[in-house]
Amino acid sequence: MAVARVTELVSASKVGFDDAVKQGFERAAKTLRNITGFYVTEWRASVKDEAIEEYRVTLRVTFLLEDTL
Repeated sequence: MAVARVTELVSASKVGFDDAVKQGFERAAKTLRNITGFYVTEWRASVKDEAIEEYRVTLRVTFLLEDTL
């Protein structure tokens, strides 16, 4: 029987939303094993002097838990 867990993380980029998603996934993949997918739940940006300063995304990453037996 497979059991999955979902963890939420926030990633940011000065370049754009796509880069924030890529950086978030790549960082999660360094720590989490057995990732089966992710989805973006929130897209945000911080603004300073009428320009976008930073792009932020919230990811929900799904991964399978390993059997301990």
